[in-house]
Amino acid sequence: MTEPAPSEKKTDADEEPQPTLLEQMGGVSGLIYSSVPVIVFVLANAFFGLTAAIWTSVGSAVAITVLRLVRKEPLQPAISGFFGVAIAAFIAYRTGSAKGFFLFGIYASLVYCGIFVLSVLVRWPIAGVVWNVLNGTGQAWRKDKPSRYGYDIATLALALVFAARFVVQRWLYQEDYTGWLAFAKIAMGYPLYALGLLVVVWAVRRSDKRLKALAETEPKPETDAEIEARLREKYAQTPEA
Repeated sequence: MTEPAPSEKKTDADEEPQPTLLEQMGGVSGLIYSSVPVIVFVLANAFFGLTAAIWTSVGSAVAITVLRLVRKEPLQPAISGFFGVAIAAFIAYRTGSAKGFFLFGIYASLVYCGIFVLSVLVRWPIAGVVWNVLNGTGQAWRKDKPSRYGYDIATLALALVFAARFVVQRWLYQEDYTGWLAFAKIAMGYPLYALGLLVVVWAVRRSDKRLKALAETEPKPETDAEIEARLREKYAQTPEA
């Protein structure tokens, strides 16, 4: 049997399917898991009071972490979710109010919005920085203005997501609409974040297409063998004295 040419051989990276946008966010299970502690907190608070709500929400976060561990699913979303619930529960305990459970998330959204906007102002848009660092594609995108502008738009889209969360949930907090706060936290969580990520995907594809086109138009550097062959040809054409 003849061996396939090197160009015909498929690497593991070629055969391995790329994760979808939903899979990168933890899949359907990630959407469900992130909602469970919030729903548990609101229901427990309505029927059994604040103390029960605090402990049951933390308990549900622990249970989700253990479940992910047993099922050998990615632990990072569960661990970050657990700490988020623990901090929210602590604030609710300290304030003595059920709506305090949502206070951390509200002001975290404001901080994130500020950071994203600031990154655009200093010409290091977070969407571009994070994507290219994770994929090891270097800083070529920053030298191409259209690519950078695309990542600026994507970063501002994410900033808008966080700004919307802050404005809506802050208003619900001030009006003491705890139940609606829970609904807003879930509805404006992954679903709204997914819309922002769609803009990031657009920016990535736009930048990759531009950088690929620019790379194809640039002259390729000569290899050692090509330099040696050119010099040999030059000396061969030089008449002897």
